[in-house]
Amino acid sequence: MSDRATAGTPEPTGPGDTADATVGATDAARTAETEEAVSCRGLEYSFGDTKAVSGLDLSVRSGEVFGLLGPNGAGKTTAIRCITTLLPVPAGMVRVFGHDAAKERMAVRRLLGYVPQQLSADAALTGRENVTLFARVFDVSRRERAERVAQALEAVDLTSAADRLAKTYSGGMVRRLELAQALVSAPRLLMLDEPTIGLDPIARTSVWEHINAVRNATGMTVLVTTHYMDEAEQYCDRVALMHRGRIHALGTPGELRTELRERRVAAGGKAAGETAPTLEDVFRDVAGRGLEEEGGDFRDVRNTRRTASRVG
Repeated sequence: MSDRATAGTPEPTGPGDTADATVGATDAARTAETEEAVSCRGLEYSFGDTKAVSGLDLSVRSGEVFGLLGPNGAGKTTAIRCITTLLPVPAGMVRVFGHDAAKERMAVRRLLGYVPQQLSADAALTGRENVTLFARVFDVSRRERAERVAQALEAVDLTSAADRLAKTYSGGMVRRLELAQALVSAPRLLMLDEPTIGLDPIARTSVWEHINAVRNATGMTVLVTTHYMDEAEQYCDRVALMHRGRIHALGTPGELRTELRERRVAAGGKAAGETAPTLEDVFRDVAGRGLEEEGGDFRDVRNTRRTASRVG
C-alpha cells in the first residue's frame, strides 16, 4: 500500500496515475451518493484448494465502528486483505466508498489506514521517524508531512515520547504508535486487525480511547477484527459473526444477544430467571464445534503468539 496520496485530495504521482486522478476529482460527489463505506458482494477467495472466503456479503455504514468476529480460520483476515487490495479480487466484489477495489486500487488505497495483526513498527527508529516513514510511503506531501506527523502522534498521546526509540516503548505504546502510522494520511476508513492482541486490559482501553477520540473528531469509519468479546460489546455499533468464510449473524450486540435468548426460550428455556446470554454466548452459538475444528494452523498460532510477545 505504498502508493497513496494525501487523503481527501488525491493527486497523480506519475503518468500512470492519470486515470485515478480523474476518479479522485469526482470522489466527493460519488461518496455523497452512498452511505456504505465498505460493500462486499459474493466475495470469494481461495488459497489453492482451501476456500478462505466463500460468498461473503458485507455492508459497513459510513461513520460506524463495525466488528468482524469469528474463530481463527473463519476468513476474517483474508476478507480484510481483499478490502485493502492486498489480495486481488474480481471486479464488482468489493467497493470502498463507491470505488471498485479491482478497477480503482489507487483510489481505494488513498482512503484507507491499516493496522495489521503483525508488528509493523521499526524498533530501531524513533516514534516520530516511524510515523514519518509511513507519511512518505503514503505520499503525504512534503509541505504537510511534519504537521501531519505531529497531529498523528498527538492524537494517540505520544508527543512526549516521539523522539524515543520504539524499542523503549511499552506494548500499549507500540500499538498506539502503529495507530498513528495508520492515521497520518487522514484515512476515511481505518482497518484494524486484532489491534489489542497481547495487551493488558489497561493498555487495551487506552488504545480504544484513542481510536474513539479520532473517530469522534473526524467521522472516520472503523472496521475491526477482534477475539475480545468485551471490546466488541463496548465499542462496536454493529458486529458480524463470520464462520467458514461467510457471515452467519449480523446486528448490534444487543440485537444478537436478544435473538439468542429468544431462540433458547423457544427451544424450551424459561424466560423468567434465565441468565441473559452474552456476546460470547452468541459467538459460541454461531461457531459451534467449529471453535475446535477451525482453530487455524500451526503458522496462525506461531504468528499470533509472536505478535503478542513483541507488543506485550
